[in-house]
Parts: sequence; C-alpha cells; structure tokens
Amino acid sequence: MTDESILSLSEAARGKIIEIRDLEPGDEEYALLVEVTGIREAQFAYELSFVPVSDRPTTDHFERHGDLVIAIPLDDVEKLRGASLDLTAQGLAMDNPNGPSPAIGNGPVGELTGPLADQVAQVLASHVNPAIAGHGGAAELVGVEGADVYLRLMGGCQGCGMAAVTLGQGIERILRDAIPEIGQVIDVTDHASGSNPYYEAAKK
Repeated sequence: MTDESILSLSEAARGKIIEIRDLEPGDEEYALLVEVTGIREAQFAYELSFVPVSDRPTTDHFERHGDLVIAIPLDDVEKLRGASLDLTAQGLAMDNPNGPSPAIGNGPVGELTGPLADQVAQVLASHVNPAIAGHGGAAELVGVEGADVYLRLMGGCQGCGMAAVTLGQGIERILRDAIPEIGQVIDVTDHASGSNPYYEAAKK
C-alpha cells in the first residue's frame, strides 16, 4: 500500500463503491480494480471490478481511500494519474485528464530533400501534425544539433500525461522511419506550464 494517490474519488462515489463491495461473499478484503481496457472514441475505456487483494500481483499500485482499497495495474498508472471518479445520475463516471496517444500516420513519406532540419519539418507537416491536431496538439521543430533533433510539443500535447508515449512511440518512430540518420529526438517542451491541456482541448 502506498500514500501516493493516482485516482481520486468523490465521497458519493466512494460510498456507492463500498456499498457494492460489501455485497461480495466471504471475509477477504476486496479491492476495486480499475483497468484501462482499450480506446473508445479517442478516449480510454475502463473496466471496474472487485477482486480479492491477495489475488492481485505485487506490481499493482494499491492505494487506500478510507476503508476502500483501489488496485491499478502497473501499465495503467500513468494513464490514470490525476483521474477522478464521481457518482452521477447515470452511475460512476471517470474524469481523466489523460488521453490515448494519437495514432501517427504510417503512410509513405515520399522523397525528402534539403538539409536535415528541412526534412524533419517536412515530416512534421505531412505526417505528424495532421494526426495530433485532432487532440488539440502540434509538434514544432526547435532546432537541429548535429544529428540530434529538438522538438517542442504544443497545445493539447503540452503537459499531457501521454506526451512521452506520443513522442517516443509516435513522433520519434515516424521520424526515424523517414530519416534513418537522425540521432536523438529530444523533447524541450515545458510540460510543467500545461494544466490538463488535453482534457481542456477535448472539452472545447
């Protein structure tokens, strides 16, 4: 058990979850398991279930909210960091500032010309920014030093909890596929100045 809180709960949500948990059979301590199961309409999809605490792997993140234990699989911790559960007229509702990393296009880049900086700018304009624009974000080339590329993420990508995934698995991958000779791809974004920008962009 840890003092670090990944997920917050309203009192109404906690009360309803405990009410349902107490219907579970036996004397074992049950945890509310919160999992990210996929993506639906550009947002994470979730599954909530009750499981005996003793049945979960020790790699799970466990946190206690009063007499309620919440278990989050290790792979889902960053996806759920800062999220909250509330009780609405429709039932439990998840409010999550994080969103799935947008899919970066896999189509052919075509022939690139000019110095490295020009080639990177061409790939950003043609393949990267059209994909992340739907998430309210954009990637800007700050500069090139030797073979290293410096990028700044803006808009919905700035401060987003999945920005590192977007950069590493999306933007960096497509840049390396298109321009094999590039060195490091370095994020120089000031993520600390963002305030749940993906969520705010999605709500506008």
